[in-house]
Amino acid sequence: MRLLLVEDDNHVAAALSAVLKRHGFNVTHARSGEEALQALVPEGPGFGVVLLDLGLPDQDGYEVCGKIRKRTATPVIMVTARSDVRSRIHGLNLGADDYVVKPYDTGELLARIHAVSRRTVHEDPAAGQDSALRLGPVHIELPTRRVTVDGAAVQLTRKEFDLLALLAQRPGVVFRREQIISEVWRTSWEGTGRTLEVHVASLRAKLRMPALIETVRGVGYRLVAPAA
Repeated sequence: MRLLLVEDDNHVAAALSAVLKRHGFNVTHARSGEEALQALVPEGPGFGVVLLDLGLPDQDGYEVCGKIRKRTATPVIMVTARSDVRSRIHGLNLGADDYVVKPYDTGELLARIHAVSRRTVHEDPAAGQDSALRLGPVHIELPTRRVTVDGAAVQLTRKEFDLLALLAQRPGVVFRREQIISEVWRTSWEGTGRTLEVHVASLRAKLRMPALIETVRGVGYRLVAPAA
């Protein structure tokens, strides 16, 4: 996922960018409100999420948020030291999708980024039109929960299908272990690590494509789209 990080402090931006990149994000750093708005022009690369620090040197962060919302529907997460409820409400009324107060836990921030991006996908009318996913020889039919490889049907359990479908919706993006457990098993991470590993191994074996699901050590998994 491409992420626009709007942060005037280069040291903070460098540290956060390093964390985000380790989790599979392609980060573009804007040091001011003007740089952020220039990056969000229609002919630009397009971003999955904007992480907007409100303490900018050239413009009020709330004003920048309002301008971003007029320009694009890209999800915006505000980052600020202001913890009062009125400030949060003001930001949300301007079009922000979420609000993170400093100091924040990196795991929480990552979870919020994934959450707003998922909501955007679900709310996009075009998203529902794709009832099937094609990844090289792998064909996943979401409504019927049917999977084929080179035309041959592959029998998967319910959780195996859910896991494959989750990873296949965003090839190349690293999904954290905690996120996978939360979305597929609808539970917390504790006590389910071995279950996830077993399901990944089973998928690799049943699909006969051990390289399809890549383990990102210390983070989670990502699906590597095979050549067609």
